[in-house]
Amino acid sequence: MNAFPAEAVSHSRVLVVGDLMLDRYWFGEVERISPEAPVPVVRVARREDRLGGAANVARNVAALGGHVTLVGVLGEDEAGHSVRRLAAEAGINADLIVDASLHTTLKMRVLGRQQQLLRVDFEQHPETRALDEIDAAVARHLASHDVIVLSDYAKGVLARVQPMIAQARAAGIPVLVDPKGDDYVRYHGATLVTPNRAEMQQAVGRWNSESELTERAQRLRSELELEALLVTRSEQGMTLFTDAGRAHTDAQAHEVFDVSGAGDTVLATLAVMRAIGLPWTEAMDWANRAGGIAVGKLGTSVVTAAELAGVSP
Repeated sequence: MNAFPAEAVSHSRVLVVGDLMLDRYWFGEVERISPEAPVPVVRVARREDRLGGAANVARNVAALGGHVTLVGVLGEDEAGHSVRRLAAEAGINADLIVDASLHTTLKMRVLGRQQQLLRVDFEQHPETRALDEIDAAVARHLASHDVIVLSDYAKGVLARVQPMIAQARAAGIPVLVDPKGDDYVRYHGATLVTPNRAEMQQAVGRWNSESELTERAQRLRSELELEALLVTRSEQGMTLFTDAGRAHTDAQAHEVFDVSGAGDTVLATLAVMRAIGLPWTEAMDWANRAGGIAVGKLGTSVVTAAELAGVSP
């Protein structure tokens, strides 16, 4: 693989639109069982907040050296304020809509001895007014970016995803989609869709051979009028489907510590590489390498340009 194209990436402009989250971690020690119920008692020693969902995609773009604008919806609450602060610290240009009726999506994880013991989720879908403001923000920013990324976590921000795709396509701007659910018709006309193995099975059913996967993937790609379809397959690597056929790259040989957020890292890397004009196969190779680094880290995390270039940060 060629050297990491840091200079070119520094000129990339990526617009990320999607469901924002705050990932909250409480780290502690477990030394006893509660007398109230047969559950461990965690004595919290450290707390940490991280950007999650679409915000983690944007954070990864920034960590790779790209320019990124983030569009999404927050509540007027403590978690929303934390997302704004973390986005600013990460160097993200954030155009965030506030929906006062909404609780910012929050995933709170409790860990003891680096093992996740409990996760508590808080989430609501945005109201119509907030979706109107999302549409307006996309219209404002689209023309000044090279690529748009739609990060769908099924929290409601991309309820109107089809008009966004059509608008970007009319402007000649590539659309990369991280999908959710089994209704892929809503992503019709995107440039690339990146389901993981489980999501692909939801969309096309289980396959019994590589040839069967290829046939189903190419049929789905044709039906949706996609330029490319990338299936991320954990320990089996990644498989890319285009008009040129099937291309595959094996997983990087890293110890898997935590897969949380690895898909965000992959998507961000694909976005910056396509923004600078690399072909899909090269973009996939870089994304595979970034994903291999991400799964070796705890929780939602970023992969930096220095790490991707093989240099310790």
